[in-house]
Amino acid sequence: MKLLGSLTSPFVRKVRIVLAEKRVDHEFAIDSPWLEGTQVGHFNPLGKVPVLVLDDGDSLFDSRVIVEYLDTLTPVARLIPELARARIQVKRWEALADGICDAAALAVMEKRRPEEKQSGDWIERQKKKIDHGLQFLALELGEKPWCVADTYSLADIAVGCCLGYLGFRYPEMSWREDYPNLSKLDEKLMKRTAFSDTLPRE
Repeated sequence: MKLLGSLTSPFVRKVRIVLAEKRVDHEFAIDSPWLEGTQVGHFNPLGKVPVLVLDDGDSLFDSRVIVEYLDTLTPVARLIPELARARIQVKRWEALADGICDAAALAVMEKRRPEEKQSGDWIERQKKKIDHGLQFLALELGEKPWCVADTYSLADIAVGCCLGYLGFRYPEMSWREDYPNLSKLDEKLMKRTAFSDTLPRE
């Protein structure tokens, strides 16, 4: 199978980490809908990454769909619990982390527009989502070693990708000082090869 994606997207990184943790053989092709000659639109009608092209030529898109599929391929390192309550908790963490990334990416895109066309209100609205999301993540994590049930899971991967993206795009943010429990989790995750090998970069 082949993964299409960029080196900057937190959603692509989430899939890459799951592929590594699950030890799934694959090819990673760097592609972006912003590049000339991109193939992304051939496999995802929405023109977004990540896209997972399966061996039979079918394709999966949206990181949440892809990682759920990958977790079913092998019992090695299960990342999404089977029990309904724990499963929905993990997916809830993922939704919140992804939502923060969405807001962060929207603000980045707005800042790339010509200055006279940028909406300061729009950027501020996205920053409020980021701030509120981080507050909630920190509150929910508390002093626990991992996000859900004291076990490493997709929830931790999603949060780690979120924090990594903020560090990449918003180095001026003080979330490490403001939320030491999130900083501690990030430091622990970065000791895993799957995280250290997939740091976002241009």
